[in-house]
Amino acid sequence: MTSLHNRHIKPLILAGLTGDNWGLEDYVKRGGYASLKRILSEGMTSEQVIAEVKASTLRGRGGAGFPSGLKWSFMPKNFAGQKYLICNSDEGEPGTFKDRDILRYNPHAVIEGMTIAAYAMGVSVGYNYIHGEIFAEYDRFEEALEQARAAGFLGDRILGSDHSFQLHAFHGFGAYICGEETALLESIEGKKGQPRFKPPFPASYGLYGKPTTINNTETFAAVPFIFQVGAEAYAGLGKPNNGGTKIFSVSGDVENPGNYEIPLGTPFAELLKLAGGMRGGKKLKAVIPGGSSVPVVKGDLMMATDMDYDSVAKAGSMLGSGAVIVMDETRCMVKALLRLSYFYFEESCGQCTPCREGTGWLYRMVHRIENGQGRPEDLDMLNSIADNIQGRTICALGDAAAMPVRAMIQQFREEFEYHIEHKHCLVPAYI
Repeated sequence: MTSLHNRHIKPLILAGLTGDNWGLEDYVKRGGYASLKRILSEGMTSEQVIAEVKASTLRGRGGAGFPSGLKWSFMPKNFAGQKYLICNSDEGEPGTFKDRDILRYNPHAVIEGMTIAAYAMGVSVGYNYIHGEIFAEYDRFEEALEQARAAGFLGDRILGSDHSFQLHAFHGFGAYICGEETALLESIEGKKGQPRFKPPFPASYGLYGKPTTINNTETFAAVPFIFQVGAEAYAGLGKPNNGGTKIFSVSGDVENPGNYEIPLGTPFAELLKLAGGMRGGKKLKAVIPGGSSVPVVKGDLMMATDMDYDSVAKAGSMLGSGAVIVMDETRCMVKALLRLSYFYFEESCGQCTPCREGTGWLYRMVHRIENGQGRPEDLDMLNSIADNIQGRTICALGDAAAMPVRAMIQQFREEFEYHIEHKHCLVPAYI
């Protein structure tokens, strides 16, 4: 495992992309589809491909951070019927905007990654489930699919091999809950997008009841580069157990919001510098490091934290989808929590009682505090409600609603108490 001394590594997925060079011809000039050609021409076995992905220490880039190669190995090898491969491009988490940029600037990397994954798992049909509120990116991916089919990189007997893979784009309906993998499957099947009980897990009972593997857009886009540079070199770009680069969507109170692809393990302070630092030179107050569903971290602690799964976990939060929401000293934490609580209240599918009733309860109580009607007992009640939601629902949306509440109160309790006592905000900008 090499060290992280070279912080200025060239990005892999978003390197040199402008929006005009997304097509097949430019992708091939950059080395695109070389990994697929190599795998097919050398006759690599599925076991060899999966072993390479395992050795790269690639972890799922959608939020959970589960080892991708291990996930691929769960697909039953000797299943005689149809198996499916799904790309989860249903990007609806507040603060996250990386996957749509991958589809906009480098769609062929996703197609090549999915085709390699399909080869490794013996899958002949796949779908890319694209968030229902992005339209240009959906059209671009459809165009990229046509280019790949015409060039022989998709379809029957790809590049003259025995491997066939049919890949289709599926436009979702804009529901945040469909980012949950089993709700996504229900949506593709034409049903209401509600999560399924697990087990059974998709690897044994997925789309149409058949074995299915689901990965995030960025995960598939990273796969071709593993075979271009080699698993050991790819793993060496990051830290142990955190291989490769990661795209971070930086938003909030920074000078240059945007997507930044950096090696996993890069200090947060360097990522903040890449984003131009704090807007207007203000002081960093808090960071939500992995999308709106993960616990907030105070600014001082975040400045001492590296951007990888394990380091962010030690700081008391999660790397999640890599959506970094930066808040300066003028931000009211009660108002921030009010906005997040409203989102999860609105997006609950209503299937589970703790989530259906609890998210509304959380939102109404925070709304009361923000509007000068809070009571001293409200903070303990909020924590109690969150405790009775987290871990008691079919999917993780309940956890996503509960964790920000508990973390905000834990990290900024004095701000909530000030609201309750003085009927207005502690932060001068909001008085």
